[in-house]
Amino acid sequence: MKIVIPGGTGFIGAKLVIAAHARGDEVVVVSRKKTSPIDDERVLVWDARTAPKDAEWVRAIDGADAVINLAGASVADEPWTPERLVVLRNSRTESTRSVVEAIQLAKHAPKVLVNASAVGYYGAHPTGAVTFDEASRAGDDVLAEMCVAWEDAAKSARDVHVRVALARIGIVLGDGGALAKMVPPFKAFVGGPIGSGKQVLSWIHGDDCVRALLFAVDHEDLTGPFNVCAPEPATMDEFANALGRALHRPAVFRAPAFVVRLAMGTRSTIVLDGQRCVPKRLLDAGFTFDRSLETALQQATASAS
Repeated sequence: MKIVIPGGTGFIGAKLVIAAHARGDEVVVVSRKKTSPIDDERVLVWDARTAPKDAEWVRAIDGADAVINLAGASVADEPWTPERLVVLRNSRTESTRSVVEAIQLAKHAPKVLVNASAVGYYGAHPTGAVTFDEASRAGDDVLAEMCVAWEDAAKSARDVHVRVALARIGIVLGDGGALAKMVPPFKAFVGGPIGSGKQVLSWIHGDDCVRALLFAVDHEDLTGPFNVCAPEPATMDEFANALGRALHRPAVFRAPAFVVRLAMGTRSTIVLDGQRCVPKRLLDAGFTFDRSLETALQQATASAS
């Protein structure tokens, strides 16, 4: 199978490229970077804002079996100034529109577009009192509105009869990502829960995330949104205690919400709020998750050491 992966050098993308290569797929990485997670893999450099007909990456999509689009700037790296929010939104919507345009230009369009989204689609719910599955409505905060626009851009591929699967991804645990920012305080013996501790984290181990994305490629009946998160979400208190056990460190130094807001500004919603999400559609389709929270954190922190 030939799979084109825009965003294939990012935190999730790099893992996906390695996994797809390992199972024998022909992988084409599309990225602003020229380096690939696999030495022998083909990397095509792109300007994610446009899809010129003569671009090599556009031609690569013609005849591909699948496209898995993971392109988008990190929401956690910089403060959410008005300018940064524009970058975050455009990096998702413009790159997705470019991918869809390339699909529409293809004489032989791929059978499926698996497009990244996020559980932020459901909005911020700091108490965790509501459980969200794929039938739940979108929220109304900035991340939710961004996810709605992101998914709407991907849905246009349906106009040329391409199956579109929308991967609403939770907090991915692995060597990098959000966990990389949480581990250092624990290693310094000053780690602990953030905020009230009651907010719910919908998490998934990086390997399970990659397996879910490839599962969506392989299963023709999986279309529309599907939550990519473990079936057992955790409160921040539960998560911090499990992380402390994985690192053999105490988890007693709570970071008050007002301190986190002072340090992070509006993007503090990433860690102070949350969503209790369940992967109903993946489970209904027969997908199995390999890791509990304890196992996921033990493996993720071991690989980060």
